[in-house]
Amino acid sequence: MICCLLLTPNTIEYRPIVAKKRSSASTSVKQMAGPRIAHATLKGPSVVKEICIGMVLGLAAGSVWKMHHWNEQRKTRAFYDLLEKDEISVVADEE
Repeated sequence: MICCLLLTPNTIEYRPIVAKKRSSASTSVKQMAGPRIAHATLKGPSVVKEICIGMVLGLAAGSVWKMHHWNEQRKTRAFYDLLEKDEISVVADEE
């Protein structure tokens, strides 16, 4: 018996490769090897993995938002500091 090693993300499986018996009607027609090859089985989503991915993406988006917010605060604080020192004015100069 021939065995095939299947590597999936979570497990390693050994499955036998079993050849199908040919019927008498299909002896002259060559069959493709596709059905006899062991394929990897698909599994459902991992809850822990989904939670971890969500937390990482949430923290990344939150960090980007906080950096943007701090940058806007810095600009506003610099504007009001310059306004207080009379280096700039919000009133248009009369000519």
